[in-house]
Amino acid sequence: MPKKDPRIDAYIAKSADFAKPVLTRIRRLVHAACPDVTEAIKWSSPFYEHKGILLATPVFKKHCALIFWKGKLIFKGFPAKDNPAKRFRRIISNADLPGDKILAGYIRKAVELNDAGVKTPRSKPKARKETGLPDDFLAVLKKNKKALTAFEHFSPSHKREYVEWISEAKREETRTRRLRVAVEQIAKGKSRYWKYQ
Repeated sequence: MPKKDPRIDAYIAKSADFAKPVLTRIRRLVHAACPDVTEAIKWSSPFYEHKGILLATPVFKKHCALIFWKGKLIFKGFPAKDNPAKRFRRIISNADLPGDKILAGYIRKAVELNDAGVKTPRSKPKARKETGLPDDFLAVLKKNKKALTAFEHFSPSHKREYVEWISEAKREETRTRRLRVAVEQIAKGKSRYWKYQ
């Protein structure tokens, strides 16, 4: 017997008229493809789970979405322009979805991945571009040993905040003033945005 959550019944009932048939169809296909599925409301949207999250079906003002939790793996072989994961982000009717057989196949693939314990691939964070220390900033820091020592002990983000602030100056007078202020603050061990901490 399918495990249906009454909160999802309520969610579908209060959804916009365009979304009701879409949500009802997806729910029916999920239960047909995976009889052991459990339903939940997370982040104010319906979620379907089997040994982890399978998919979610959030509704927005003018569209709804079908988000496969492991969509990168399910749709791996598709060319970028034909990738179903992108098309499923803006659904306004059942016509925006493939046939039941194809959609049930995607759901079964999600179930297989969860059964096998496959983890969602995580993208590596983009490496930050290293901001070099301007020569004039280094020269001013070297003149003040206390500031130089404090700056060397700053975290990379605090160093970067000062370097970017000084480098963004367009006029020479502004840059000179910022160098002076920076060294004074750094000598006191203050980060660039110390006022807001």
